[in-house]
Amino acid sequence: MLIASRMSKLIPVRLGSRSYTIHLGVGLLETLGALSRAGVRGRTCLVVSDGHVAPLYGERAAASLRAAGFTVSAAVVPPGEMSKSSAQLLALYDDAVRAGLDRAGCIVALGGGVVGDLAGFLAATYLRGVALVQAPTTLLAMVDSSVGGKTGINLPAGKNLVGAFHQPALVVADLETLQTLPAREGRAGLAEVVKYGAIRDAQLFQTLEACGGWLAQPWGTLAADERGRLAEIIARCCEIKADIVAGDEQEQSGLRTLLNFGHTFGHAVEQVAGYGTLLHGEAVAIGMALGARLATRQAGLPPAEADRLVGLLRGLGLPVAAQGLAWADLRAAMNVDKKAQERAPRWVLLRQLGAAVAGCVVPEADLEEVFRNENSKLEFRNKSQ
Repeated sequence: MLIASRMSKLIPVRLGSRSYTIHLGVGLLETLGALSRAGVRGRTCLVVSDGHVAPLYGERAAASLRAAGFTVSAAVVPPGEMSKSSAQLLALYDDAVRAGLDRAGCIVALGGGVVGDLAGFLAATYLRGVALVQAPTTLLAMVDSSVGGKTGINLPAGKNLVGAFHQPALVVADLETLQTLPAREGRAGLAEVVKYGAIRDAQLFQTLEACGGWLAQPWGTLAADERGRLAEIIARCCEIKADIVAGDEQEQSGLRTLLNFGHTFGHAVEQVAGYGTLLHGEAVAIGMALGARLATRQAGLPPAEADRLVGLLRGLGLPVAAQGLAWADLRAAMNVDKKAQERAPRWVLLRQLGAAVAGCVVPEADLEEVFRNENSKLEFRNKSQ
């Protein structure tokens, strides 16, 4: 088992000349420099982190990079979704200039999804593109945002409306960093884990159901065998995403769009609630719950399977209702979703657990009816618990 051996698992992302490897294991921050040296031409780097992660892991990462011969500079951004902004990006450009980065240098993204997206867009655009090393420290970033090359920032009108595809040179995911992940952040990351089972792997979904309550507990409280099982679950999620990205890197065929299950409504919930009110994974959980109900009407998902999905999310301590948010505001936010066409959102819907279809258009009347009926039921259940 991955944890018992204390060895890293190597997961390839096959993209021709842009191929790279995900390194997943324990104690990998100490090898960050050596791994980066093998994948990056230059020896000057800027480590981008946030105010939570930098005090915990910034010096360990920098020491490893220096030991491998890198000249290291650091930039620390405020934690939270609000840092995915044009103002913060402009400040990082200045940091890159002060660091002396040239086209052979690299950006190291040390943190969660916000840091990975922001630093990734910095790498994609500074000097028209420099190398990027993703060093995710959250569950969500390990299984999702650090893999696949999507980078970007938010606009006041919506999430991730400005961005670029920019594949990393490598991903270094040290599972030990989950030791300091707040419990709420860990649960939020599990939403993306559930997503992979729902859209692509029914066996993974069953595994998650069988895990029970321990899956939602903080990494530091897990027994050794539970950590090993979670490590294998994380690895499986990375394998699924690597396979999907390899088949449709820039969402040309529709395959990669499957990864947006729960995100059309989830992004609207994040925006309307106010960034920072809900974590990304919490909003995605709400989006998947609504999507499951839509799928029973529009894609033939058996109601019992929709119940299983909602039940798993609730069992992991994730929200499944957009409480206190107005439908008109949510619907307006969906008009500017990246996948919307002619102001009509495109949905990823489940045909069954483990199989999804993308690009679905849901009639407006059905969309509002499902939201009002199902959300009110879920709100009632939440309040009665």
